[in-house]
Amino acid sequence: MSSVIVRLTSVLGDHYAIDREIGQGAMATVYLAQDLKLHRQVAIKVLRPQLTATLGGERFVREVEIAARLTHPHVLGLYDSGESGGFLYYVMPYVEGETLSAKLARDGALPVTEACRILRDVADALAYAHRHGVVHRDIKPDNILLADGHAQVADFGVAKALSAAAATVDARAALTTPGTTVGTPAYMAPEQAAADPLIDARADLYALGVVAYEMLTGRPPFTGATTQQVVAAHVTRRPEPLSTRRPGIPAALDALVMQCLEKNPDDRPRDAEVLLPVFEATATGAAIAAAPLPTGGRGKTWVRVVAALGLILGAVAVYLAMR
Repeated sequence: MSSVIVRLTSVLGDHYAIDREIGQGAMATVYLAQDLKLHRQVAIKVLRPQLTATLGGERFVREVEIAARLTHPHVLGLYDSGESGGFLYYVMPYVEGETLSAKLARDGALPVTEACRILRDVADALAYAHRHGVVHRDIKPDNILLADGHAQVADFGVAKALSAAAATVDARAALTTPGTTVGTPAYMAPEQAAADPLIDARADLYALGVVAYEMLTGRPPFTGATTQQVVAAHVTRRPEPLSTRRPGIPAALDALVMQCLEKNPDDRPRDAEVLLPVFEATATGAAIAAAPLPTGGRGKTWVRVVAALGLILGAVAVYLAMR
């Protein structure tokens, strides 16, 4: 038994019996545990010590509690959260299945109908969360869990909680502490990479477009030797047309994914709700016309994003230098 599990047991042992470590990510380590009161298996995510020391717990826990109110078949709920004994943690249901990331690593590009069944579930979860004022901010294959033929989206509210908590501490410390960058560069919308304070649901639609592109082609739209290169590509380059990498893809699906990947959020679909008919029709083999989906109009967001490119690359360079 590791020393961390021993410490966790001493702190959480009245409520949870810690079994073993089952995963690690950039921000947290995941443990399988038994809820001693309700006699059910749970997954406990424990933030890395650097994050806990930088963020503090009160603001984080408050933001997580807001997301815990979400109840939807395709949203992985949050049971509990807290700060105790130097640990900052949150508790989720344990899902016996695999992440979309693991599936893509094993299988590569997915059949179109299977990909659209998963995308339909994720878009449904996003539509529900957005109606309740919750933006995920970190949609990626690692946060999409697959079990019993359905998908569930994990970690709703966690990226927002990290962002909100970071806002209460020294800005330089937040920037240079490993792991405090909110979001994942390979899936991050340009305005999110630029730290635009007006991030809204359309950032999630961009990330969903990146995930869809990867599911349908076997690789994301942008890759690079460094994180800076990937971030810069998301901000400045147009992705190669999906139909070029996956000839024969339904035209409506092609148009939808490429519209989600527009640099300017005002040019993306208006909301996740309007994505559902295309995903549903493609998943079931029904025909649907390829037409632009309604957008939220045009604005000046893209100008702000381009102006912030230098700041983005500088911030990423500092982050990597401190790792």
